[in-house]
Amino acid sequence: MMGKLKNTGLIGLGVVAGVAVSLQFSAMAQKTVEPPLPLEELRQLADVFGLIKSDYVEPVEDKKLLEDAISGMVASLDPHSAYLDKKAYAELREGSEGKFVGLGIEIGLSEDGYIKIVSPIEDSPAYRAGIKAGDLITRLDGQPVKGVSLDDNVKRMRGEPGTKVSLTIARKDEAQPLAFTITREEIHQKSVKAKMVEPGYAWLRVSQFQEPTVDDMAAQITALYQQDPNIKGMVLDLRNDPGGVLQGAIGVSAAFLPKDAAIVSTNGQLPDSKQVFYGRAEYYTFRSEGDALAKLPAAIKKVPLVVLVNTGSASASEIVAGALQDYKRATIIGTQTFGKGSVQTIRQLTADTAVKLTTARYYTPNGRSIQAKGIVPDLLVDENADGDGLNGLRIREADLTKHLSNDRDKESTKAAPVNDEMEEQLRIIALEKTRKPLEFGSKDDFQLHQALNHLKGLPVQLAKTEPVVVQADVKKEQKK
Repeated sequence: MMGKLKNTGLIGLGVVAGVAVSLQFSAMAQKTVEPPLPLEELRQLADVFGLIKSDYVEPVEDKKLLEDAISGMVASLDPHSAYLDKKAYAELREGSEGKFVGLGIEIGLSEDGYIKIVSPIEDSPAYRAGIKAGDLITRLDGQPVKGVSLDDNVKRMRGEPGTKVSLTIARKDEAQPLAFTITREEIHQKSVKAKMVEPGYAWLRVSQFQEPTVDDMAAQITALYQQDPNIKGMVLDLRNDPGGVLQGAIGVSAAFLPKDAAIVSTNGQLPDSKQVFYGRAEYYTFRSEGDALAKLPAAIKKVPLVVLVNTGSASASEIVAGALQDYKRATIIGTQTFGKGSVQTIRQLTADTAVKLTTARYYTPNGRSIQAKGIVPDLLVDENADGDGLNGLRIREADLTKHLSNDRDKESTKAAPVNDEMEEQLRIIALEKTRKPLEFGSKDDFQLHQALNHLKGLPVQLAKTEPVVVQADVKKEQKK
């Protein structure tokens, strides 16, 4: 693991303010389980409840105490299980549908603890107001963002349509802070975009897996082939894709793999959690809307393919990368992925509350468990020609407290180099401050250029250092 900077999580996964924080949905049905209740422990809970009600310095509402008890119990299991109150549950459903009420900005934490604008969403309120990639939000409605969790700051930016929020922005080359007042709107986020980056070579980016993702991807692929029916190679860009709905991952994988190929399997305590998901319409469509992949050009199954990943690629994006790697359908290029190989199932409690509970681990077609390990690229390529930049400082699943273990391989005990580690991290941060924000798919995208070189049979500039996490030995793993 990395040192202090990494462990404090200053370099986080990008999220969308308003919000499309990626959450994994499973396709499993709910099953009622009624184990015997631990009566003595429940009496203790009741005793503590009574003590707080009678002895605490000021009155506390029953509802708050009970909701906090539920929340603490679920959150103690692992980093991805959570109790969802009315607001959180509504946000989760909005995010999975690809729409939400907010400002329309993709964000992350800066190295200084401020909110960094990764990118404004096109035609969003933030975009129209003049917010730019690389801007730093220092205050929200006059209150500092530093010292507040990213999730809590995201909640502060959300609200009802038509309400306003004020942002104080620090912008490079501007001597004074900038003030913006932005009106919240419902944002319809497109999770897929594509273009021909060179004659004969296409770039297809999936920024998050949502309910419309498979339909959007099919439309983009069709448009690409209308531009050039003889595409020589394609780059599927999953960098900084934090995951999303399981059906989206299955559909994206199925577009490139043979018909009915096994995409991913799951295994957990309940019989319903022991499943194999195939590249068939019933596994990736919602509400019987038809098969979006049925009319794709046949050439998509054979086009030379590169998948770009980095430490920000997690969950559903790792399912896609793992499946395409196992079938040798694509060359995976980039840096080792986040390592979130668990399935969270949404169990509804009331009409507007639920529990997000880890119910299974997922496995690639060859039986690899990605949990706390991630996908190791076939070709390790840094984000920049001179190193991996801030991507190398990001936390991974294995860095999270109480993370679920990998049940197929022992986690690495190999320590990261300690010589001048803090000094090296500070050097990287200082260097990154001098760079302009990277726009994926642009002419300055180093990893994309290396992917194109690979497709053309040209030399690829590989990373100078090996990853700390021990690579999985695919040959020794059992097929599940």
